[in-house]
Amino acid sequence: MLTANLGNMDRLIRAGLGLVAFFAPLLNVPPIWSSGFFAYLSMIVGLVLIATATIRFCPLYRIIGISTCSFK
Repeated sequence: MLTANLGNMDRLIRAGLGLVAFFAPLLNVPPIWSSGFFAYLSMIVGLVLIATATIRFCPLYRIIGISTCSFK
């Protein structure tokens, strides 16, 4: 079982940034995403951010020992 280590504000920020990172290449704004590599990379990062916000768990936080969750 994964122990939650993301607080509500952290989840909101991750979800927002994840949505922007996922949809920006589809809109091609700014045009840096004309390159397929950067477009796919941005979309993958966006999906990871959205997934971690959804499940309230960040593996990197676990490794570093950080928790923004207010309950334990």
